[in-house]
Amino acid sequence: MSGHSKWATTKHKKAVIDAKRGKMFAKLIKNIEVAARMGGGDPAGNPTLYDAIQKAKKSSVPNDNIDRAVKRGSGAEAGGAEYSTIMYEGYGPSGVAMLIECLTDNKNRAAMEVRTAMTRNGGNLADPGSVAYLFNRKGVVIVPAQQEARGVTEDDVLEATLEAGAEEVNDLGESFEVISEATDLVAVRTALQDAGLDYDSAEASFVPSMQVELDEGAAGKVFRLVEALEDLDDVQNVFANFDVSDEVMAALDA
Repeated sequence: MSGHSKWATTKHKKAVIDAKRGKMFAKLIKNIEVAARMGGGDPAGNPTLYDAIQKAKKSSVPNDNIDRAVKRGSGAEAGGAEYSTIMYEGYGPSGVAMLIECLTDNKNRAAMEVRTAMTRNGGNLADPGSVAYLFNRKGVVIVPAQQEARGVTEDDVLEATLEAGAEEVNDLGESFEVISEATDLVAVRTALQDAGLDYDSAEASFVPSMQVELDEGAAGKVFRLVEALEDLDDVQNVFANFDVSDEVMAALDA
């Protein structure tokens, strides 16, 4: 997971300060709206909503926008759209397996836009089930390594979360990734809070069971495809099974 996660977290940081900020805000707000519709508007009784709100706050989404999304989703305020989740499966350059998660109020538009982005960037859609078996549904919590009063170590994170169900802790450089069963996600997040450790995001995710190591040329092509997909309003998440070494990342950044 580390290559994809490291790339995703770095990219997420960049998005906070660049032109993609509005697009990212819209997706985070959509997440809140859907979570509130599914489990009610009280974060204390709806862990998915709680985590969606925390992630939005970490990304500097204004509180007013968050509150309105909760109200729309829970029905306290009019104007919420009926979103449905669709998962597309496909392959990118170099045989990288991809799961493309959409939240949309128009399935035909979502399907057409995803297909177009894949075709234009060297990917192709696959039949349902042909890629999904390469991924497992897991809980993923990202913990920043540098916290207000101190630096946090891998041991700190493991110690705090092991009994709550953490299966592994990966060092991503500026943060740690804690993987658990999806059903243990809330317990792991709560254990971090109890230990006084801050976290950037906690969500159910799809983690690949095997990875494709990419060189610089292939990585550039895969990144372009992932970015084209993530640019689509209906696409919430792209999960992929690529791994990229620090050297390749550095070369691409340069």
